[in-house]
Amino acid sequence: MVATYTFTAAERFMRYVQIDTQSNPQSDTSPTSAKQKDLSKLLADELIAMGIKDAHMDEWGYVYGTIASNTNKNVPVICFCSHIDTAPDASGQNVKPLLHKNYQGTDIVLPDDNTQILRKAEIPYLEKLIGHDLITASGDTLLGADDKAGVAEIMDAANFFMQHTEVKHGTIKILFTPDEEVGKGTSKLDMKKLGAQFGYTLDGGEAGSLEDETFSADGVQLIIYGVITHPGHAKDKLVNALKIAGDVLASLPRAELSPETTEHKDGFIHPVRVDGIAEKTTIDFIIRDFITEGLKKKEDLLLSLIETVLKKYPGAKFEFNVKEQYRNMKEVLDKHPQVVAYAKEAIKRSGLQLKMESIRGGTDGSRLSFMGLPCANLFAGMQAIHSKKEFISVQDMNKAVETIVNLATIWEERS
Repeated sequence: MVATYTFTAAERFMRYVQIDTQSNPQSDTSPTSAKQKDLSKLLADELIAMGIKDAHMDEWGYVYGTIASNTNKNVPVICFCSHIDTAPDASGQNVKPLLHKNYQGTDIVLPDDNTQILRKAEIPYLEKLIGHDLITASGDTLLGADDKAGVAEIMDAANFFMQHTEVKHGTIKILFTPDEEVGKGTSKLDMKKLGAQFGYTLDGGEAGSLEDETFSADGVQLIIYGVITHPGHAKDKLVNALKIAGDVLASLPRAELSPETTEHKDGFIHPVRVDGIAEKTTIDFIIRDFITEGLKKKEDLLLSLIETVLKKYPGAKFEFNVKEQYRNMKEVLDKHPQVVAYAKEAIKRSGLQLKMESIRGGTDGSRLSFMGLPCANLFAGMQAIHSKKEFISVQDMNKAVETIVNLATIWEERS
């Protein structure tokens, strides 16, 4: 890194989180909430102000931009990507970012809800952040570090490249996506316009962490059809779909195959939504496994449980619909080992200890990898995500910017 460069990732971040970009899982529009475009437009304008002339927001809220190559080498085009939306799990409206300088390990009580307390005993990573400057929300909203931290870091790295043309790199593509949190982050993406060969999402946690595999994921929708009649004359006639749904949920494994009882490489069957009336009830499930073939085994088990329950309810019927959601990006990345190898080197050059992790979830990189853009996931520094205790270290953000710069230079060096 050039010593004279002043990092602005944290300053950018504290501005970005004040723009409400919460996505809406119940919406069929693209993006699922129009307010996401408020941040997209700002980012496109800021990129143009840096000198990135082709930066723009499209009709769907995606932001594209190109940092031109400044080397004579034939360097593969790489992309850095983050998502602009925040999760529906907690409010993203009226976020008030707070800077806590020189953290010394004491509890941080968030002022707008004093039950929201950051404690080292509950968040072990805080031990590594002694002396860091931490950013939190005020206690009644999430912070939005997932993934506005990644957005701010990419923006700061873009600014660095535009200011320091002596740092050699190939063509760099910038991509900001809407609706990642509701599983639609790549649904309207124009891969031809993007024009990248390899990519990196900045959507990870602890400084130094690198993720090259995710769950493979399917969704299952169970539709239960009962037999409806007037409840005053229902004896031996009524078959209540709501009660069948309750029976199905009660039959699910509890000691295994559920998120609350699994960790590491264990997969699960997880009901996420129930909606209905006595005549017709729908249950939505998500199925997760690091081995793609394991999804079918779990779906077969779920189907078997449902069939067993339905035998007790003559006259009832059901539909069992499976939809692919995303696949383990490691299946693609293993065919392009340089993507992960260069990221490992970039992290080490930034003075960090490498921490390889597997994502018990998915990122835009999961889909991007199978859309023709092999894509690993770099740390952004976010912690306690999707909660009112969400926080991030300013110093971790700066290290993420440094890692981006190192990564671009490594691709140039190795070409």
